[in-house]
Amino acid sequence: MARALARRLAARYLDTGAMYRAATLAVLRAGVDPADPEAVVEVVRRVAIDVSTSPDQPVVRLDGERVDGEIRSAPVTAAVSAVSAVSGVRTRLVARQRELISGGSASGLSGISGIVVEGRDIGSVVWPQAAVKVFLTASSAERARRRAGELTGVDVDSVEADLSRRDSLDSSRSDSPLQIANGAVELDTTGIGVDGVVERVVELIHPRPHEG
Repeated sequence: MARALARRLAARYLDTGAMYRAATLAVLRAGVDPADPEAVVEVVRRVAIDVSTSPDQPVVRLDGERVDGEIRSAPVTAAVSAVSAVSGVRTRLVARQRELISGGSASGLSGISGIVVEGRDIGSVVWPQAAVKVFLTASSAERARRRAGELTGVDVDSVEADLSRRDSLDSSRSDSPLQIANGAVELDTTGIGVDGVVERVVELIHPRPHEG
């Protein structure tokens, strides 16, 4: 939905979750325990994580290698909450995210104003000054069905259990916990397709004048 919205608005696009997944992949490749914060930070400090802000080509590279598919694997999904909860990791990646949001180098679409950013702490931590903040939600079953469609070799029940586990971990972490940002509009997308959600968010950005 965020990519579709960016295309609709002719804006840039940033998937911050992909950055944490790339960091997690680096940790797993290094054979480091995701539960060892010092070792995790050392791995992430050494690697280069680059993301495009093109909604049509959201490329993710780890030390120059394209890893778009591998970061969506089951092992990365299982470990990403632990890695993303490490304060040193968040500090490093949030700084890079802010640079990209403000139009820093390597954004991929210089000259285009506006950006649609997706992630669990964007409106609350990364960019609280955002003009429009939307907290998307859906039923547990609906979220699991959608995520299972993005992953390989998993079933809906296991995905639903993993989403519940990740929500619990992300909501209880001390650094940038998952929460609805001040001023955010909560939008339940259960039963609404991508196009329908895009229309609702566009209405928030560009409200239509009331008739009558």
